[in-house]
Amino acid sequence: MLTRILLSATMLPALVSMACAADVTADYTCADGTRMTAIFHTPATKPGSVELSLAASGKRIDLPQVLSADGGRYADGKIEFWIKGRQASFRHDGKATTCETKQ
Repeated sequence: MLTRILLSATMLPALVSMACAADVTADYTCADGTRMTAIFHTPATKPGSVELSLAASGKRIDLPQVLSADGGRYADGKIEFWIKGRQASFRHDGKATTCETKQ
């Protein structure tokens, strides 16, 4: 019983921290000229997802986070946004481009 109480008490700060995690915003510029803002929603606010706002068209795209062996991958079967560090790949409308953020 004491072990369970100690384990629960030691995990509490991490659980509180995860529940309070804020969304992260980053601006990307892509090799094909596409510019977008990505808002990464942490699992504490939504199931992991990204909201992309394309600068030229004003189009907004919501993608759920999907399984990835490396980096963060967001996809819905037609569109994919895959990040690793400051680099990203963006696939849409049958085209692919690489993107970068300075943040």
